[in-house]
Amino acid sequence: MRLLAAAWLLCFVVLAQAEVVALPVRGVVVDNHGEALAAATVSVVDMRMMRQCDEQGHFAFDLPAGHYRLQVQLVGYGSAEQEVQAGDTAVVVRLRSLGMLNAITVTATRTPRTLANTPIVTKVISSEEIAASDASTVREVLEQELPGVEFSYSMNQQVAINVQGTGGMSVLFLVDGERLAGETLDNIDYGRLNVSDVERIEVIKGAATVLYGSNAVGAVVNIITKRQNDPWSLSLNGRHASRYGQYGYGATAGVKQGRWSNLLNMNTDGASSYYVVDTDGDSTQVYGNQQWNFKDKMSLRLSDRISLTGRVGYYFHERDDAVDDKPRARDFSGGLRLASAIGDSTSLEASYSFDRYDKSDFYPLVDKEYLDYKNVQNSCRLLMHHSFSPKLELSLGVDAMDDYLLSYQFSADASDHRQQTADLFAQAEWEPSAHWNIIGGIRVDYFSLYGVECSPKVAAMYKSGHYRLRATYAKGFRAPTLKELYMDFNMANIFNIYGNADLESEVSHCFTLSAEYGDEYATASATAYYNRLGNEITTVWNPAMSDGRGAMEYRNVEGTDLASVDLALRLRTDGGFAFKAGYTLFHEFPRGDALPTSDTRPHSVTAQASYEQQWSQVRMTATLGARYLSAATYYVITTSTDGAYDSYEPFTSSGYGLVKLVASAKFWDCLTVTATVDNLLNYRPQHYAYNSPYTLGRTYIVGLSLDLPKH
Repeated sequence: MRLLAAAWLLCFVVLAQAEVVALPVRGVVVDNHGEALAAATVSVVDMRMMRQCDEQGHFAFDLPAGHYRLQVQLVGYGSAEQEVQAGDTAVVVRLRSLGMLNAITVTATRTPRTLANTPIVTKVISSEEIAASDASTVREVLEQELPGVEFSYSMNQQVAINVQGTGGMSVLFLVDGERLAGETLDNIDYGRLNVSDVERIEVIKGAATVLYGSNAVGAVVNIITKRQNDPWSLSLNGRHASRYGQYGYGATAGVKQGRWSNLLNMNTDGASSYYVVDTDGDSTQVYGNQQWNFKDKMSLRLSDRISLTGRVGYYFHERDDAVDDKPRARDFSGGLRLASAIGDSTSLEASYSFDRYDKSDFYPLVDKEYLDYKNVQNSCRLLMHHSFSPKLELSLGVDAMDDYLLSYQFSADASDHRQQTADLFAQAEWEPSAHWNIIGGIRVDYFSLYGVECSPKVAAMYKSGHYRLRATYAKGFRAPTLKELYMDFNMANIFNIYGNADLESEVSHCFTLSAEYGDEYATASATAYYNRLGNEITTVWNPAMSDGRGAMEYRNVEGTDLASVDLALRLRTDGGFAFKAGYTLFHEFPRGDALPTSDTRPHSVTAQASYEQQWSQVRMTATLGARYLSAATYYVITTSTDGAYDSYEPFTSSGYGLVKLVASAKFWDCLTVTATVDNLLNYRPQHYAYNSPYTLGRTYIVGLSLDLPKH
């Protein structure tokens, strides 16, 4: 009987256990404004269960029937607890920001991290900051927010960037982590970067080659685009300026139903041609332009652990150079990204990216268009992230790209060239104690045309209370482009420019040291950069080429050392006042007897003061921004037409300052009216140089945007 009773008892226990059914608990973690918070940790109190939110702030558990208490934490935010019941699938947890270091960055480590917990110095420009500055282009955003960044004109008024001594070929621009095809005079087409589709911009100064490869020597600028988070949305906007014929119109429409969401963004803007006249009476025409941008992003959550994101884009640009010839540019882009969580400690991401950038000449008188440039890039990536513990994480990645270029700057016999690249990188993030964060990584790149490059990096951060110290060493490189390898171009019958198939990569050794204080109301930091450049790629006059007539040829030269210091201060109060300022000091150290050739200004300052107040159904905001760049003297190598001698001629760029006042009113949380006075102090340069602002004086801008209610 005892044996029979024991058997019945065992069967009862087994049946009871079999009846336990796991029910889902699904939710999202957001901030005070309803924005999703990636990387927040969600724990089930009294159970050994923890999840980390994905990039959209989502978390998921499967729990037996019953009531539970969730604890949610994220560095830079106050923790929160919330009661839930098994079966709840629409849980929303809100965290309150504790300061200015809570912004999320993915660029520095390729995994979501708050600024307060990232050993690599990173600047994050939020969508709120972009809106407050009333910037119409990404170019304006970077200039207003980052001292040491300057955009200027190159030959034929092509836009070029300068970041603390490095130019466009050493500054890597990414959109959602993907490279951009096409370039003109060593710069991408900045008109492709549509500010109305930007969620935030992340900037890393210095080498970030371990994660992003070639060109990430002077800086990495990663533009994170918006994602649909509401059931539906519709936004319309327009702006007009009193000068230059400037205009801009945009529309964004989004929908989210269950596991599926889509966001469509359309934008057009342009300006008329105009003339500037300096004090000597010399006039210069500034070319007008018009452009269109279309982007669509679709996301599908195939399951609680697998998501698929697809994107397509089209861009068109036309410049009013002349009546009979209008240069055009087009871009077609697309991509797929599959993200999967494997267990609780491993995530896997696979992606494919396509980008085709074309340039052509349109002749209106005969209605003909001729393609003379085409760059096509096909890229694949596989990225794995594994957490051995909350204190030790590993990221592994492999990339492959096919790069095709057809160009009018190649010879008629070989008008196109192609190169394949592949790489493997690894990065470990270790938190040995509550005070230390350490990152180490290495990358190996293969180029089919010339060989292999290896790049290491190490970064460390010590944190105690409100204080943080960061130090980084990174080796960077810039591989020679197809243009630099194979160029064969006649420069207006003045001289020829030839590529060099024997070029080697530029090399960079970048050291960064930073000290920072941050609390709920103030953040102050000082960062020093030292970048030692070697084997630089540039054009050099070769008198023996072109049958003794001489020509310009791409070559590797010794290099130079670049040093800079960034100071930053941010303040805010509960009363709606905020202030931020930045200062950059730059100096070049030429090696040997060489003269400095960088035209970077030694001093640059940005500052912004704002006030925000809410009255009933109206939110008022006023922002006063200023930007100052000092004069710069530099040397340019000039060569006699016969190539007999070189000379070093000093040039001086005048310093200047610009002030901008922006006032906006948002009614009923949907209608926003913006009034801006650009160049408030009515500055006009005496002489219009390539890097002076081509302004005619004070400009008035009016903007209107309508965001329809989402409920």
